[in-house]
Amino acid sequence: MKLPKLQIGDVNIPNPLVLAPMAGISNIAFRILAKEQGAGLVCSEFVSAKAIYYGNQKTQDMLIVDEKEHPISIQIFGGDSESLVEGARAVVAVGADIVDINMGCPVPKVVKTGSGAALMKDPVKAWNLAADVVKAVDVPVTVKMRAGWDDQNINAPQLAEMLEDIGVAAVTIHGRTRAQLYQGKADWDIIGKVKESVSIPVIGNGDIYAPTDAEQMLEETGVDGVMIARGALGNPWIFHRTWHYLQTGELLPEPSVDEKLGMIKRHADLLIAYKGEKRAIREMRQHLPYYTKGLRGSSQLRKEMNQCQTREGLEQLLDGFLAVR
Repeated sequence: MKLPKLQIGDVNIPNPLVLAPMAGISNIAFRILAKEQGAGLVCSEFVSAKAIYYGNQKTQDMLIVDEKEHPISIQIFGGDSESLVEGARAVVAVGADIVDINMGCPVPKVVKTGSGAALMKDPVKAWNLAADVVKAVDVPVTVKMRAGWDDQNINAPQLAEMLEDIGVAAVTIHGRTRAQLYQGKADWDIIGKVKESVSIPVIGNGDIYAPTDAEQMLEETGVDGVMIARGALGNPWIFHRTWHYLQTGELLPEPSVDEKLGMIKRHADLLIAYKGEKRAIREMRQHLPYYTKGLRGSSQLRKEMNQCQTREGLEQLLDGFLAVR
């Protein structure tokens, strides 16, 4: 299989593997882990353009970018031109190589503001908002969308064509409708149809959990890049293992228990560096189940983690877990 070369506007991406913008997950710590494991492009968790516009401090804290992350895409969401343009300019100012507009988030609190997947119900509004952002910044603007609102309204190919016409540099397609949320199977056929409908790069998203899944998506859809979301949870190695597999055909072994526990510590240390110990250890409670899924004794480890408050306590828990294996 000939591997695609992913270039978005004037931004060269080292390989076609992309970390998805996952809320509460794709913060600076996890993005650095993904980069260290070989992700070609990392995307931030989505950021409210309205919150940027009003100077919300928690949102400003989400906009920290490390030099190791480049190239990086920062994703914004919003339902009005003024705040979306202001948000786009702000993320460029902090170092975004690419501005991504969220037109795919299905959660009610986003949709009810006319943002996220709600824009797929109003293609003209989506077109106007994207056009305003393209005019406002001097970096490539991309859009992440879903297949459509529901099974009766599959319009991703048509919307992608409209966006290409006003200078959007690439589109990412999640092969589910808004109505599906995160359930059911992603429809890769619609991803392929989007790829056929436009000449700009298309990134496919949905149901990538192993290196062979990425290979299959590339072969079946012809996309220029593959975005990995839930498949990367507790598994940043997926980027290294997938890129190695695509280049060589060799499927590297899964990480060992030692490697998994070491990555948990590395993840915690990165979070501590950016968020402080108390908040970081609390956040690691959501990551631990992913890292330790399927390991003997992991259920007890997760219970004990819920009482853990410090980096030292985490170290003791993990070392004790390893010792009894």
